[in-house]
Amino acid sequence: MLLVANRGEVAVRVLGAAADLGIRTVAVYAEDDASALHVTLADRAVALRGPAPYLDVEQILDAAEGCQAVHPGWGFLSENASFARACSERGLAFVGPSADVLELLGDKRRARDLAASLGIPVLDAAPGEFPLMVKAVAGGGGKGMRAVFAPEDLDGAVEACRAEALAAFGVGDVYFERLLPSARHIEVQLVGTSVIGDRDCSLQLRHQKVVEIAPAPLLDPSLRKALHEAAEAIAVAVGYTGVGTVEFLVAGDSFAFLEVNPRLQVEHTVTEMVSGVDLVRTQLLLAWGGDVDYTPVDRGAAVQVRVNQTSGGTLSSFALPSGPGVRVDTHGYVGYRVGTRYDGLLAKLVVHGEDLDVALNRARRALREFRIEGVSTNLEFLRSLLARDIVGATTDFVLEEPADGMRAPLAGTVVAVSPDAVVLEAMKMQHEVRVSGDVLVSVGDTVSEGQVLASGAGESTEDSAEVDPSVVRPDLAEVLERHQFDRPEAAARRHAAGGRTARENIADLCSSFVEYGGLAIAAQRQRRSLDELIERTPADGMVAGIGVVNGQRIVAMSYDYAVLAGTQGLRNHQKKDRLFALAQQENLPVVLFAEGGGGRPGDTDHSMVSGLDCGSFHAFAQLSGQVPLIGVVAGRCFAGNAVLLGTCDVIIAVEGANIGMGGPAMIEGGGLGTFRPEDIGPLDVQVPNGVVDIAVATEEEAIAVAKKYLSYFQGPTTDWSCEDQRLLRHAIPENRLRAYNIRTVIDTLADTGSVLELRQGFGKAIVTALIRVEGRPIALIANDPNVLGGAIDADAADKCARFLQLADAFDLPVVSLTDTPGFMVGPDAERTATVRHLTRMVVTGANLTVPFGLVVLRKAYGLGAQAMAAGSLKVPQFAISWPTGEFGPMGLEGAVKLGFKRELDAIEDEAERKQRYDQMVASAYEHGKALNVASVFEIDDVIDPADTRRWIATALAPATSRPAGKKRPFIDTW
Repeated sequence: MLLVANRGEVAVRVLGAAADLGIRTVAVYAEDDASALHVTLADRAVALRGPAPYLDVEQILDAAEGCQAVHPGWGFLSENASFARACSERGLAFVGPSADVLELLGDKRRARDLAASLGIPVLDAAPGEFPLMVKAVAGGGGKGMRAVFAPEDLDGAVEACRAEALAAFGVGDVYFERLLPSARHIEVQLVGTSVIGDRDCSLQLRHQKVVEIAPAPLLDPSLRKALHEAAEAIAVAVGYTGVGTVEFLVAGDSFAFLEVNPRLQVEHTVTEMVSGVDLVRTQLLLAWGGDVDYTPVDRGAAVQVRVNQTSGGTLSSFALPSGPGVRVDTHGYVGYRVGTRYDGLLAKLVVHGEDLDVALNRARRALREFRIEGVSTNLEFLRSLLARDIVGATTDFVLEEPADGMRAPLAGTVVAVSPDAVVLEAMKMQHEVRVSGDVLVSVGDTVSEGQVLASGAGESTEDSAEVDPSVVRPDLAEVLERHQFDRPEAAARRHAAGGRTARENIADLCSSFVEYGGLAIAAQRQRRSLDELIERTPADGMVAGIGVVNGQRIVAMSYDYAVLAGTQGLRNHQKKDRLFALAQQENLPVVLFAEGGGGRPGDTDHSMVSGLDCGSFHAFAQLSGQVPLIGVVAGRCFAGNAVLLGTCDVIIAVEGANIGMGGPAMIEGGGLGTFRPEDIGPLDVQVPNGVVDIAVATEEEAIAVAKKYLSYFQGPTTDWSCEDQRLLRHAIPENRLRAYNIRTVIDTLADTGSVLELRQGFGKAIVTALIRVEGRPIALIANDPNVLGGAIDADAADKCARFLQLADAFDLPVVSLTDTPGFMVGPDAERTATVRHLTRMVVTGANLTVPFGLVVLRKAYGLGAQAMAAGSLKVPQFAISWPTGEFGPMGLEGAVKLGFKRELDAIEDEAERKQRYDQMVASAYEHGKALNVASVFEIDDVIDPADTRRWIATALAPATSRPAGKKRPFIDTW
């Protein structure tokens, strides 16, 4: 038993062939096809339900119960590999090629790649090349095709093709092909890997074939042979089975591959007439495993003409031509209600003659014999077309049917009809078409683009009434009202406490800002009314979006402490996730205003138990090292808010802020005592312990600092100035025992106003600062001789190591101003785990990938100096010294005491011993002077301090463009 998974003329054709072979059949039909001819011709008919019944795989397969095979016809599921595979899984033979071959050839892009790989010419569309064709990757019948002649028409054509292909074949993908005008459309018919014949299908209307001729006339024998060989090569390459067609475009003596139709085609009948091969019978015999002789014979010429309906209606008269060499394949009959939901093919006239002239004359005669009433058809157009010389015509021969009424400007469903208008609905949008004369469609009809709607003239209209642009419609008024986020009382309380609102801070930070999720409200509809939630929980307590800072885009987000104490609700978690994903996708820095109390227990609109599957913290942490993360906090920041804050690269805190992993309630709940919020993590704790990078007095200052910090990661500037560099010649005292102010050195060296120091209150022995030199961002590290004499302790090493990670992650060159006697040593130092902390700085420096420059100001002793040089004097791009530089494997006084202890102890006279010691130290200093070190080329030069900027600007290689993604897995939070 055979199920025919199609309708109309092809279903009638397949059912007839099956009956001739004694094969019992099952038909399927949509509700509006209940009276169709194919329903009555099958042994059993099964109704299908739903909006796209002939594409419903499950319904069709269920209808095939008891069958051995399924014939898909053409269109619908005929090229659907998933359908063929599903048939196989149900134990049904699919009448056609294998699912794998369908998957390959049914995708026109892949088929084109295959042809190209076999050396067959294809029509590649170069980027920006016009004209071009937009084509559906699946299906056929001219559906999902548009010619595009100008770039501005491309988007509309793509959307139209996608919609049409999706509706017709269930696949909306499209591809581009170079348009080859004035070419002939030649097809080669295959059975398996054998060529049965060819045909000319050049006469087309809106990319749908109208007339086909077999064999293709006026083809040079060598060209015909080449076409046959190309088609056969494709069939052999895929191991093709069953009936199929390979299509080509022919221009002059050259040709190009178009596509493969791995199925039966509408025009197969014209090839049957000249080859003597019944292609449908052949399909069925192959599916049933029988022996089939499909050797073609030469039988003159044949012409096929497609008679299409151009309106819906009931066939009141349906007289068909007859006579020698005349064949009509149709599903029409008198009384049949012809709809417009499907393809408009009503009948195929196929005529045969001993030569082409006889066939054409017979076709002209047969067209005159048609008598069809009750629906409009294209018969008059066909008669006038065949009155012309069509032999050898190209695809642009038929450009348009003669105007015979108002045509549909697009495909759609008729939803309203009046004497002067037809309303079409397509993609949920309604389009009014003005008409005159007799309306030829009814409500519920589906019409194709170009189908006649009415007998008289008309026009497609748009709503062209003049409007007052100042008038706000009710729908917009509702939206604008919901975007009124001003809450005067809440703002007054913030101002009274010396603070600003979340929206005020965002507006100050960003020169332009678009908000995401501003209309979100707290997930508490089970316990609060909608009006209350709109009033009291705007944006669910988080203002978030994309803004512009210093002319570049960032993600900006601020908890709103005036909404449920800035707690973390379900909706604002979702907003964070959305914005974090955008930051990751587009490499956007994030500025987070983190004031708030952590998790919110009051949300009710969820099925959450623990909430530990929340992804926000993971998503934000993954951004570390990919984009700059800036945290700003004023007021209280506890629990989850503090976790997000602590994930940031830099924390800017306003005076009076409190930062803690738990607030008073959590601490008390854990049995750890009762505390005021002000007692938990104040700045006098969080600045010296290194949590806070920059402490400021006001929120205004915090935002100014955030903008400045961001600027270092947004590229160089051209507007810069600097101090008189000759001042650096006197920055280091001539007395080598005299301390000096390292920040004065930095301020003089850097572009004026460009210094931003991080973690000034922590690890004070090393200064870490972002600066600019000639507008170029630089990460600077410097020993502070006023703290531990410049010796590097555990905190300073940690601070420096993290800063170097930051610089390396974002491609900031590093400059080291070195003046250190070495690492801090001694029992007290070892209690701070210096062995691990100090070597962390060494390991980080040794693995930097950014340019590094070393400038020795004074002392460069021991392993501490090597750490300040990224591991060795030979690692930096340049290692230079000021005249005051002094070098040694350890402090020179200590080296003399240890190295010459025996000689010094042997001198009994204390004064003499002191004199000898001073001589040795002076000799050691002379030996370790920068000039002497440079003379053995351990450093690159000793320079005039006024030339330092020139060295930095010249010898540090400029940063290359940073690739997307991460250089480092993350930046340490400590």
